[in-house]
Amino acid sequence: MKFRSLPSAYPVTAEQSGKHSKALVLGVSAALLSILCFSTMDAMVKWLGSDYPIYQIMFFRCNVAMIPILFFLYRAGGIRILRTSRPWMHTIRSLLGMLAMVTAFYGFTVLPLADASAVFYMAPLIGTALSVPILGEHVGIRRWLAILMGFTGVLIITRPGGAVFNLGGLSMLAAAFIVGINSTVVRMLSATDQAISITFYFTLTGAVLTTILCIFTEWVAPGGWDLILLICVGLMGGLAQYALALSLRYAAVSIIAPFKYLSIIAGGIIGYVVWSETPDGLTLIGIVIIIGCGLYSMHRETKLARQSDNRDRISTYV
Repeated sequence: MKFRSLPSAYPVTAEQSGKHSKALVLGVSAALLSILCFSTMDAMVKWLGSDYPIYQIMFFRCNVAMIPILFFLYRAGGIRILRTSRPWMHTIRSLLGMLAMVTAFYGFTVLPLADASAVFYMAPLIGTALSVPILGEHVGIRRWLAILMGFTGVLIITRPGGAVFNLGGLSMLAAAFIVGINSTVVRMLSATDQAISITFYFTLTGAVLTTILCIFTEWVAPGGWDLILLICVGLMGGLAQYALALSLRYAAVSIIAPFKYLSIIAGGIIGYVVWSETPDGLTLIGIVIIIGCGLYSMHRETKLARQSDNRDRISTYV
């Protein structure tokens, strides 16, 4: 049986190539903007965490973030795109997201930024592992080994009995697990709902819950520069979420995913400049292991997805 040429064999016009290049540049630029915003937000959370309760920082993160999110929602088509047939799944995703924010913000407050970022970025590996029981996906032995090696990297960083293996380290690891679970929920929601819709419901839930919490608890009045930083936490968070969604719209996940590990490097640089944090040799080894395992797992997923796509296209052209 002979197979005809796949679509990739057809010539690509200069106009098509130009459009693809522009989309790629836009996607990568949006990814870098997202990383810059998230890293800056994490640093501001760490700075503010010693003077303000976590729920108050979350109040600004969610309520102020509604400003850019409402603007982007308007640009995407308005309130009509918020219609959903899966309200309970949005509720689960939003509550998990809030729980992840609590644990991650606490971890960023008490841990060195590079250490916290590295542990947090176990989330993609955890999401891969959880896709087996939740989504019924197949994960091969090599990706399972990458997941186990990633956890080894976390143990090297936290070193049970060491300074990082405290409530902050456990809190950040919990955040990674919750984000890993949440990523599978978002993947299911993405099949029917737009990214800005998912982001809107999550941020709205956070705004309502933190507002209620602030009403019935002690409010620490921010002044001067602290108020500006708290507002920036919300603006940066909302912009980062949208920029991430925009990057995935214009560039493939396989292109965007590796850039997220720049957050660990950015966290290390900011931590050194602002707090004189210097990772030791073992911590650097653990960070390298986590980044390497994450990139390998992403590479395998991309390769398997392409093979599956090729099989589908081949069967179409028999």
